[in-house]
Amino acid sequence: MSELRIDKYLWAVRLYKTRSIATDACRSGRVKLNGVPVKPSHEVAEGEIYELNIDQMHRTIQVKALLGNRVGAKLVENYLTDLTPKEEYERIQMARQYGFEKRDRGAGRPTKRDRREIEEFKYK
Repeated sequence: MSELRIDKYLWAVRLYKTRSIATDACRSGRVKLNGVPVKPSHEVAEGEIYELNIDQMHRTIQVKALLGNRVGAKLVENYLTDLTPKEEYERIQMARQYGFEKRDRGAGRPTKRDRREIEEFKYK
């Protein structure tokens, strides 16, 4: 495999559920190479290190090898190295334990402004 797009690679190694979600993540600047957002058509090379924002988690991965099709979960470790710090996993585990978004009972639905503030907090 000589050429592989970043959106297809992220989908193939099971970091995103669908390729279109991976494409949207690239377009919105959640996938970075050396701190610079990449386009979905960016060609992946072995050894490159990418920073991803998936939901509330900031992951760092290194490309080990290129692949043509989506692989099983057990084979993912052959194609990428997870460089995400252990503290990030602990932060997510603690947040899941206490709940990400808690609203007081009777507070009602979030307003449009509340929703924007929540999304800004979660994804930036």
